[in-house]
Amino acid sequence: MTSPTTQHTRPEQPGTTTEPTAAPVLSVRDVHITDRVSGREIVHGVSFDLTPGRTVGIVGESGSGKTLTCRAALGILPPHFEVTAGSIEIAGTDITTLTPARWTALRATTISAVFQDPASYLNPSIRVGAQIAEVLRVKTGLTRREARDRTLELLRAVHLRDPELVRVQYPHELSGGMLQRVLIAVAIAAGPRILIADEATTALDVTVQAEILDLLADLRERTGLALVVVSHDLAVVAQLCDEVLVLRHGEVVEQGPVRSVLHDPRHDYTRLLIAEHEQYGLERFRPAKEHA
Repeated sequence: MTSPTTQHTRPEQPGTTTEPTAAPVLSVRDVHITDRVSGREIVHGVSFDLTPGRTVGIVGESGSGKTLTCRAALGILPPHFEVTAGSIEIAGTDITTLTPARWTALRATTISAVFQDPASYLNPSIRVGAQIAEVLRVKTGLTRREARDRTLELLRAVHLRDPELVRVQYPHELSGGMLQRVLIAVAIAAGPRILIADEATTALDVTVQAEILDLLADLRERTGLALVVVSHDLAVVAQLCDEVLVLRHGEVVEQGPVRSVLHDPRHDYTRLLIAEHEQYGLERFRPAKEHA
């Protein structure tokens, strides 16, 4: 039997009016995920809504169900895992109704993802620019020349120096931070409304990590991109997210606005995570506490 989720509510600011809430582009409702081989339920009732221009963070230790939840939203769960209860809607469409062809059309154009090891998702024998251009031609129907020009625009958009040079380089010629920027360029090439960043900065050094987080924030602000940020690092969540879910053993133990959760954690596990991260400088990223 699982304990109830600790919820936080966002305090109203004096003198402000409540604006109409935008329709969610991603809605996860009481999702349960089961390993069919062992019969064991791995994720126990995760729920959240994601609206345009907002960022939801999912934190927890390895094996807490963070990545499985995101892979369920992307329709790419491992073969023996299955959503056994609850629902996931992308732009108002229940994903259980999607055919393989519809999923193919949806990925990259409506929902996309960036993962931890960019080199694993890029073909080492094909130049970087050609890989981005292929996505553009397949997903958006651009001509070869149009795709080439748009590729350069995307490489500039992710703040890569000398995009003309990067376009003709192979993945092995680029640094880890440059590769992650290229993968972000691939992920946003077809103009998705949702981007899932699953431990996208984990393998990078602190300086490059900060640059990638700034890039994601910039894309969100300029395009209205909705972000799901999966991380074990509370500093990442404090810097980028509006709402956070804290997962432990597949259960959401605490959920609410980042500001409230980080300043007033109500679950022992959240307090433990914060205590562990404070020694690494969490305080400098933590949002200022709201005052009534």
